[in-house]
Amino acid sequence: MSVTATNLVQGPATLYTGAFGATEPADSVVNTTPPASSWTDVGGTQDGFKLTVDQSYAELEVDQVVDRVGSRLTKRDFTVETSMAEPTLANLSIALNGGTSASGSGYASFEPSFASSATQPTYKALLADGWAPGGAFNRRMIVRKALSTDAVEIGYTKDKQTLFGVKFSGHYVSSSISPIHIVDQTS
Repeated sequence: MSVTATNLVQGPATLYTGAFGATEPADSVVNTTPPASSWTDVGGTQDGFKLTVDQSYAELEVDQVVDRVGSRLTKRDFTVETSMAEPTLANLSIALNGGTSASGSGYASFEPSFASSATQPTYKALLADGWAPGGAFNRRMIVRKALSTDAVEIGYTKDKQTLFGVKFSGHYVSSSISPIHIVDQTS
């Protein structure tokens, strides 16, 4: 058995959000922070960052063969999960897909959008920078069209940190643009 120790990866990722269609950093600058003009750092996270690709296949079969003859992809779901460790109103707005924010002398407020179900949601783009195999290299993961689709809980307890647990679902972009893009720094 041969193991390349530099291909083992451990460590956090930094999560950024941007508007759907935000200008993506070029692959050649994978080792630099994305521009603040397009991407906003959500701050600290807890319990890691997870990008999941769930694929469903339909079996092809015939009477004459006992083995699976082939398979066809019938559905694919992309999800991103993390817990935002900074329970700011800005992060609550991200977790609830927008709303109305206001501020004045000594206060800030937020109200989630209560639009009808017929209203188009405000999609966002997600960008996460983590570690890549090969040494001290960066991996950038971009989900181009995402929406927070799970319950958001705000808990205050004596012995636990307040977090915003979020689960974003990736969505189809177009016939020429993939929903996700992943690039590794190699040198």
